[in-house]
Amino acid sequence: MDRQRDVLGHQERRRVLGRLRLQRGVTLIELAIGIAIVAILTVLALPNFTAWMQNSQIRVAADAIQNGISIARAEAIRRNTSVRFQFTDTADNSCAISVTGKNWVVSLDDPSGACGSAASDTTAPRLIQMRSASQGTPNAVVTADQSAIVFTGLGRVNPVPAANITIKVTNPTGGACAVTGTPGPIHCLWVIVSTGGQVRMCDPFFALPDPQGCL
Repeated sequence: MDRQRDVLGHQERRRVLGRLRLQRGVTLIELAIGIAIVAILTVLALPNFTAWMQNSQIRVAADAIQNGISIARAEAIRRNTSVRFQFTDTADNSCAISVTGKNWVVSLDDPSGACGSAASDTTAPRLIQMRSASQGTPNAVVTADQSAIVFTGLGRVNPVPAANITIKVTNPTGGACAVTGTPGPIHCLWVIVSTGGQVRMCDPFFALPDPQGCL
């Protein structure tokens, strides 16, 4: 009987010691090595992450502009009347139309001095939709061939431009644009409106006939 108790006691001690070994924490040396590895990986990944963040601002801004122009065209066709898309320097009631405006407004009338108005079908500027550049794209820079694009009820640009309307979206904070034959960390985007009113986005790094190409 005593022998059985000794055997059971020995087995219990082994189980306790096993649990203690499993619960042993990391040493200071192991912790220091882990922190050093994480720090090295962070330093290596930081430039790529920064470039990704700056590129994402260009993508978001260009997508928003393309969507805004498409909304203006679709509303013009739906309402069978002229609808305007315009860039403005601010998103409040001090706004003015500008070819370098980072905000945009879709409306039936000129929104100058009234970009902060509520959407309305009756009250000037009969605003349909507005977007502020502060919505995730503070570093994006816009340069457009013209500050306003007016679509007719047939979805055509009026007056008909002599050439396609180009809107360039860049990000100088992130660096220079990658262009054809010259790679770079920043992929700028262009939004192009054809003389017939079609809208597309392209990357100046690629050359036509590549579907992504601009020129």
